[in-house]
Amino acid sequence: MMRQAGRYLPEYRAVREKAGSFLALCLTPELAAEVTLQPVRRFGFDAAILFSDILVIPYALGQSVRFVEGEGPQLDPLVDRGSFRRLATAPDHDRLALVYEAIRLAKIELPPQVALLGFCGAPWTVATYMVAGRGTPDQEPARSFAYRDPAGFEVLIDRLVDASAQYLVAQLRAGVDAVQMFDTWAGVLPVAEFERWCIAPTRRIVTRVREQMPDAKIIGFPRGAGSALPRFVENVPVDAIGLDWTIDPTLVRERIDRGMPVQGNLDPLALLAGGEALDRGVDSVLAAFSERPLIFNLGHGILPQTPIPHVERMLERVRNARGR
Repeated sequence: MMRQAGRYLPEYRAVREKAGSFLALCLTPELAAEVTLQPVRRFGFDAAILFSDILVIPYALGQSVRFVEGEGPQLDPLVDRGSFRRLATAPDHDRLALVYEAIRLAKIELPPQVALLGFCGAPWTVATYMVAGRGTPDQEPARSFAYRDPAGFEVLIDRLVDASAQYLVAQLRAGVDAVQMFDTWAGVLPVAEFERWCIAPTRRIVTRVREQMPDAKIIGFPRGAGSALPRFVENVPVDAIGLDWTIDPTLVRERIDRGMPVQGNLDPLALLAGGEALDRGVDSVLAAFSERPLIFNLGHGILPQTPIPHVERMLERVRNARGR
């Protein structure tokens, strides 16, 4: 599940307390590997997801990154292109080496039949945090920057394309079986901007990764893309596509080739609610995508207050259906 090693697990909270800070947890290989493995031990998932964060790329580029309890990430904002002088032109892989070591440690401990997934944030989404210095509800700072100085914003996106491609290649070489790109804020972009800031940069990353790793398996996830999702699939050569919980299954059935695997797309609130609402949600996803390859998953991150018995109920229902 997305964010599977999150705060809903008591064993995660114990490790998080031991680490002292969220960033320290991400960058302590033994602890990051342990958190990666915990959900597989508890639930027997088919894949483990590397425990890290999309903001390790700004950190590797020299931007100050802090995680404040109860407030989320805090970065020194990039208010204009002059601010880019504070950034390195390429990621510091010595800073990222701790992530690669966590991959190696997790891979050693995982059962051979369990895949290990790596990831990065897509350039647009990472840029929204770098420009605003924090998460914002409508991504106004980054959108305004892109309208006000598109050439300057392109410089930042280009740097993130280069850094992200290098980062994904290094993850694959360290041992992950596939990688996913999360464009969490793709849905706030109008049509032309979606093409420029979501589709084009993601396509370039895929191309660059495959130049070095031709067999790399890559999952795209442009959250909130809606009716633009088929255009993303047509223009970005990913191996599978993540679906958020708002996507219309009819759109996927009619506009996306049935050979394309999809990942998703249970509403995290249905999992939180549990009971019959959860059962209906699970059955709906399984029925909607029964004629194509499906990676059953949530349509976004699991909510931290989700009861563990709800997760167990969901897994039992999915596995029973698969068994039939």
